[in-house]
Amino acid sequence: MKLTFIPRAALAAAAAMTLSACGINSVPTAEENAKAKWADVEAQFQRRANLIPNLAEIVKGASENERSILTEVTEARAKATSVNVSADDLGDPDKMAELAAAQGQMSQGIGRLLASFEAYPNIQSNQNYLSFQSQFEGTENRIAVALRDYNEAVRQYNTTIRTFPDTIGANLIHGAEPLVPYSAVTEGAEAAPTIDMTSGS
Repeated sequence: MKLTFIPRAALAAAAAMTLSACGINSVPTAEENAKAKWADVEAQFQRRANLIPNLAEIVKGASENERSILTEVTEARAKATSVNVSADDLGDPDKMAELAAAQGQMSQGIGRLLASFEAYPNIQSNQNYLSFQSQFEGTENRIAVALRDYNEAVRQYNTTIRTFPDTIGANLIHGAEPLVPYSAVTEGAEAAPTIDMTSGS
């Protein structure tokens, strides 16, 4: 009786180890981690969008040139918040590119507006402006960290579903598809914005 029990127990243990090594648990774990990181990205994008109304209040007293840039920022905010990428869309490169373009346009517009304020000492000394600038810079840093963490989680997930033995469970059991990393698509984003202060006169 004991002799037959030992081989059965060993067989059950070996089967459990084999299944666990075939992506049964590691694939969904990696996928859920990537989705959680994406939720962090969305939270930071929303935080940035929420700052725009504060910026609008600050700019109301500025010149026409800044108001025209603010209009662009406000329109970019509306577009960025209308592009929704859920966890189910993380494998769709077109949706991810659309979101990246919308977020890049908003970020670039805010950068141009902040750069234009360099000519206005009274705005620079405004406590609301200083507070907004600090919050915006902090938000941009949080977005960068959240995107880095998301892209690393996507890399780990995509590696998991393509490497043996996890690929067995990924393909046969989970039907796993690769996720799309986030990449900024705004052209010229690495260059400082050029401000023409005469355009409003």
